[in-house]
Amino acid sequence: MGSHRNGFKKESYILSVDVGTTSIRCHVYDKEAKIRGSCSTKVVLLYPEVGHVEMDPDDLWKGFISVVKGAVQDAGIQMHQVEALGISTQRSTFTTWDRRTGVPFHNFISWQDQRAADLVKSWNRSCTMKAIHGAMKVLYFVTRQKRLLAASLIVFSTQHVTFRLVWVLTHYKQVCQAIDEGYCCFGTIDSWLLFKLTKGHLHATDYSNASSTGIFDSYQMCWSGFLSSLVSLPLSIFPKVENTGHDFGSTDPSIFGVPIPIMSVMADQQAAMFGECCFDVGDVKITMGTGTFMDINTGSKPHASVAGLYPLVGWKIGSEVVYLAEGNAADTGTAIKWAQKLELFSDVRETSTMAYSVSDSDGVCFVPSFSGLQAPLNDPKACASFMGLKPSTTKRHLVRAILESVAFRNKQLYETMLRETCIPITKIRVDGGVSSNDFVMQLTSDLFGKKIARPQHHEMSCLGAAFVAGLEVGFWRTREELKKLQSADDEFLPRCADKECTGSPNGEYVPILQSWERALRRSMNWYNKP
Repeated sequence: MGSHRNGFKKESYILSVDVGTTSIRCHVYDKEAKIRGSCSTKVVLLYPEVGHVEMDPDDLWKGFISVVKGAVQDAGIQMHQVEALGISTQRSTFTTWDRRTGVPFHNFISWQDQRAADLVKSWNRSCTMKAIHGAMKVLYFVTRQKRLLAASLIVFSTQHVTFRLVWVLTHYKQVCQAIDEGYCCFGTIDSWLLFKLTKGHLHATDYSNASSTGIFDSYQMCWSGFLSSLVSLPLSIFPKVENTGHDFGSTDPSIFGVPIPIMSVMADQQAAMFGECCFDVGDVKITMGTGTFMDINTGSKPHASVAGLYPLVGWKIGSEVVYLAEGNAADTGTAIKWAQKLELFSDVRETSTMAYSVSDSDGVCFVPSFSGLQAPLNDPKACASFMGLKPSTTKRHLVRAILESVAFRNKQLYETMLRETCIPITKIRVDGGVSSNDFVMQLTSDLFGKKIARPQHHEMSCLGAAFVAGLEVGFWRTREELKKLQSADDEFLPRCADKECTGSPNGEYVPILQSWERALRRSMNWYNKP
């Protein structure tokens, strides 16, 4: 893509790798935050049983190494010109491994995996949880501490590590034996990569990844001893939690020929937030990839949620901690890919035009819940469905209904966020593959009644990890400098009949939204055993 300029001192670069749900990407960034070289490879998801979603750790490791080498080669530079490496990873996908050999005891268990759904449901309904909720409510009433209110509302989810790890401890004897003998390591993808890159010298993670597991206390900023003892998880297997921007040591020279300093490790949604320069309270970032993740910067305090928004550590850099509140919908890109497999369209880029080619969806509603419904409905047993099909329904109506459902879920999450946080929204920025769909973006802007900015460069997780690593080594100096490096945006303005812009042009979407919400309710609790 480009090569270094001739001169006495060769240029230096920042390398950033994003290990996503469907692909591993590596970009080489120059001082202007322009991509000088890239390489990507697909992540192969394994489905050994219904509801089980796994990844092969060795395949992931080989993919990581190959994209780093490929991107450096594509940039036409040498490894020694890389100043620092930043790593962004999908969250809550984990494995356990032998500390002595680095060999995993089992495949990575994905954040999308549903094997612990029944366990989660029984715990959420248990007398223990009811007692905890009751006790915490009383304590909150007495002390008015926000974290006690959060504890009184805690609901377990399959997307968090907690009960998938409990499942592992009850099904894999070699893991229990390793724990008893003191050589078991637990880690999300970032921890395992750090362990491998440093040849076993480092068992660590960062605050953004730790806070995404569901086993971390974001108020006390440590692994939750209370939660671990409640579900019998040994704290001894957890990695050390470090700052997001931190000198994690260097890659072993045998891997890339020279040691490369690892200067940032970051969870992908938090990295995208940083890449979008959402540094201020009230900044909102919506990433629409495999799932939709909507995050709001809540500043120096974690947010205690009533409706399923999750308080996360955005990043810890130096002594500064920034918190986010997050809501998510699991099946955004999944639904669009599924429609492509069914041959409703051949090229994703056609979908916006197809949706605009009909005036409405002909009364068809699509419920995008292949992995259940998340906030604010929180029903893991909901099914995906089309409702309102008629003889007059065409492919174009189906495609429009699918795209509308993405925007409708955005509106649900946005309204939950407004209701829950009471923080005035300062700006809204979008990224992720699905954000390139103009129909979805325009409808989302209409429903929010707000301007939405879409950067031309959609892969923000990579950029965010690069920004943090670059700041750590002085490649970039300040966050203001980073804001100036942002590429020009596409902007979507709400099409409103009045100046106030109540969300949705001329109210035309109110009845359609109501029908869709009715379809949602019909789809809920579908997979409950009678």
